[in-house]
Amino acid sequence: MLISADEVSLMEERMRPVNWCASRTFVALGVCLLLFVAGATQASAQQKDKKNKNNSPIPTATTNGPTIPLSDEQQIDYLVSTNLGAWQVGDVDKLRETYADDVTIVQGTNLPPIVGWNNYLPLYQQQRARMQQVRMDRSNTVIKVNGNCGWATFQWDFAAVVDGQQSGSQGHMTLVMEKRNGKWLITLNHTSVSEQTAPKQFTSPGSTQPH
Repeated sequence: MLISADEVSLMEERMRPVNWCASRTFVALGVCLLLFVAGATQASAQQKDKKNKNNSPIPTATTNGPTIPLSDEQQIDYLVSTNLGAWQVGDVDKLRETYADDVTIVQGTNLPPIVGWNNYLPLYQQQRARMQQVRMDRSNTVIKVNGNCGWATFQWDFAAVVDGQQSGSQGHMTLVMEKRNGKWLITLNHTSVSEQTAPKQFTSPGSTQPH
């Protein structure tokens, strides 16, 4: 069958609207697809961002801003608390960190001073082995600093079960510190006893005084 040129032109004219509609439909589908992909990407990004926020560490004083260094007085106060806390629970390592190697310790009894950490350690361990339920509170603390030297004096209240019996005492303690290589260390520990309640079988009740 032969088709004339006029018929071909007529057929093309009729097909143009159809092709235009198809093109418009194709473009619309493409736009919708792009919008869908963009929306999915944004939702995924939001979900990921939310997950990252949930996994981020809780802000602290150190992560939320610059750390404010403690003053010498505050460092000494912290040192005293660390020393007394370690002495109560028997933490030798923590106690060692508070004392200088050449520390001098004067007990609350009429005994010679103890010079040096290595000489003090076995005596402390013997003392601590006799005590349970140890409590030691301090009050009325006074701290002074003069360059690389400082001291703290305070009242203490001690209570414990010693050799199976309740014991208690009160007194004063003076700690002399020296700042060495940027760290405060106790160089002198002087303890005095003002009042004591101890078991009768103690031959030297002052041996359980805090120092």
